Amino acid sequence: MKYVVRAPAKVNLCLFLGPTRADGRHELVTLFESVSLADELSVSVRSRPPDAVRCDEIDDPNLAAVALERLRARGWEGPPLHVQVAKHIPVAGGMGGGSADAAAVLRLANRIRAVPHQTIDDVAVELGADVPSQLQPGLALGTGAGERVQPHQPLAPHAFVVVSQRYRLATREVYAEADRLALPHDRAGLQEKLDLLRTELAPGARLPSGLLVNELEPAALSLLPQIEESLAGVRDAGADDALVSGSGPTVFGLFWGEDAMRRAAESQASLQDQFPDTMTATPVDSAFGEPRPYG
Repeated sequence: MKYVVRAPAKVNLCLFLGPTRADGRHELVTLFESVSLADELSVSVRSRPPDAVRCDEIDDPNLAAVALERLRARGWEGPPLHVQVAKHIPVAGGMGGGSADAAAVLRLANRIRAVPHQTIDDVAVELGADVPSQLQPGLALGTGAGERVQPHQPLAPHAFVVVSQRYRLATREVYAEADRLALPHDRAGLQEKLDLLRTELAPGARLPSGLLVNELEPAALSLLPQIEESLAGVRDAGADDALVSGSGPTVFGLFWGEDAMRRAAESQASLQDQFPDTMTATPVDSAFGEPRPYG
């Protein structure tokens, strides 16, 4: 049997930064949304062990390979797999590409041979704060370090233009710069942001611009001032809001309304000369990431 599974990228519609926990991670309040920009994993059963995970675009060990290793360490006895990852999500761009691939492998493994939900959840948390939010693509509120995930119903119609950068940022360096700039809230301040966000999170809601904030953005801009040019370009191209995604450096513009996709496409066309690596994307739900047999 062969399978193909899409691993959607995520954007952070908002990200509020809190204090550092005992494990070294920062507490967060963030709203994750899966988008149609996605990696694709082609998976086949091998005749004999071990598993093989290949990604031509990445030299370092892929998080998808680590996910499979840790799942087997917890007793998963599915057949040996060959996984080929085709990258479309910007690498080290703040859109959770590695986490998306890992989550896709966990979904696929569960499809091939069922795994207890708790095992999947435990492995996802071990792999990083973004992985749990991507086990079930869609819209989700993340708390803790992002690993406590509460799914939510879709917001008002919207679409994105995504400007990929030609340089990378290491997540740990962005958080370190945020600490140097004294950006994190204390716990009371973070709770206030959470309460404000929850009052606005309703099915079909349009989030106010005052909540569409990424508090890691000043740190990313401090490390890579060139990002500001992309943010300004996206605003000038008509986006209702423009943000750095996650720890950056990818920038996205958000368009609201029934004509959001048309406006995003027009924005892409106007940005293409200045920023060739510009794409459009739409929100996706859990069905988008379901493994599909083929062959």
